[in-house]
This record gives sequence, structure tokens and C-alpha cells, in this order.
Amino acid sequence: MPAMLAARLSRIIPLLAVLAIIAIIIYVFVSWRSTPARAKEVLIEVFTVLNAGLSAFFLLATLYAWLEGNAFVADFFLTCMVTTLVLLGITWLCRRSFLKKNPSYRWRLTDNAKTKKRR
Repeated sequence: MPAMLAARLSRIIPLLAVLAIIAIIIYVFVSWRSTPARAKEVLIEVFTVLNAGLSAFFLLATLYAWLEGNAFVADFFLTCMVTTLVLLGITWLCRRSFLKKNPSYRWRLTDNAKTKKRR
């Protein structure tokens, strides 16, 4: 069983490497242009969208492979989907922790919000 799990996890190393490189580039660029807190906020937003989109894509690919009867490809995409879902959960935990430590980021100014007039 551990050998099978290690074999499945070794298939997703390129995906994890690409996601890590994307995260490093985004964090370094945004923290250089703005603040580290803003970089974390952008990173959380990007990875929420990215991991949700990848999860949906891998779900569709898994279903298609199962319909075609290709068990190996279905297993590969299922492993990728589970990985992106785990990463999505980790992103949500990071968001929760970020909002707990930075409560000023909870409320954003929207189009419907009214600003106070200065006297």
C-alpha cells in the first residue's frame, strides 16, 4: 500500500513544482510592487481560482477517461484532482489564518459602499 501511494504521489511532482514556481513568482513580484500582506492576499485569491479550475478540469478528464474505459488515465487524473482539492483546502486554511491575523482585509470597498464626507 505505501508503495502504491508513493507511485501515485510521484506522478504529481511536476504539477506541484509548477504550482510552487507560480506561487514564488507571484509572491516576489507583488511584495516588490506592494506589501507582503497584499502579496499574500493576491496569492490566496489566485490559488483559490487556480485550484478550483484545475479541480474542475481534472474531474472532467477523470469522468471522460472512465467513460472511455481507460483506467490508467482515470487513475492519473483522479490523483491530480485529489491533489488540487487538497491544495484548495490548504488555500482556504491559509485564507482563514490570514484574515484572523489581518482583520483589516475583511471588508473591501465595493461599488455600492458610500464613503464618508469629510468636513
